[in-house]
Amino acid sequence: MTARRKIDVRELLRPERALRAEGFCWIAGVDEAGRGPLAGPVVAAAVVLPPDRDELPAVFDSKQLSAAAREDIFAELYALEGIQIGVASASPAEIDALNILRATHLAMRRAVADLRRADFVLVDGLPVRFDLPSRNMVGGDAKCACIAAASIIAKVTRDREMIRAAEKFPQYGFAEHKGYGTAEHLAMLRRYGPSELHRKSFRPVRELLPDFPVQGMLDLQEK
Repeated sequence: MTARRKIDVRELLRPERALRAEGFCWIAGVDEAGRGPLAGPVVAAAVVLPPDRDELPAVFDSKQLSAAAREDIFAELYALEGIQIGVASASPAEIDALNILRATHLAMRRAVADLRRADFVLVDGLPVRFDLPSRNMVGGDAKCACIAAASIIAKVTRDREMIRAAEKFPQYGFAEHKGYGTAEHLAMLRRYGPSELHRKSFRPVRELLPDFPVQGMLDLQEK
């Protein structure tokens, strides 16, 4: 992880430029944060970058940036003239009801719906069904500027939400681990039991709630 990578954003704009050459104008990049944690929502972001601009924040895969760098780029993105940003989430209850894959797709569709205008979607990872034409890009957060921007928006938004959650539930240490299954989190979970933010269908939480159904194997595609 690095504080600020030297990124040639023009290279990351190639997918969007190719789509504009096909006639699309408002290309939304979509990514999520929070599929793996035991607590908290899954958050998705959709970003339409201003067209025909080479000077953009140094977006890149959020996982390869430090927390400070993500915060800086997050602020730069929100200050960027002409950008569109949509943010949405699926709650722990929705994750338990739908499974994490379907809940993630739901959050992604909500994020796209939060945009003022979009006519094509580039989504990180596996395919997702949208009401718009779309294309998936495996590893897209390191290959495509609008997806990279979405990854940063989603990650910072979710981290901030979990930091706020720590004020309501200080015993779990959410501000440090953001809900992921660290040794500290698991110890606190065993000590205090699950909170309303915990995903009751995830096995480490489920084991403390024997009457709740176990999260099964995730479907490879949404039905």
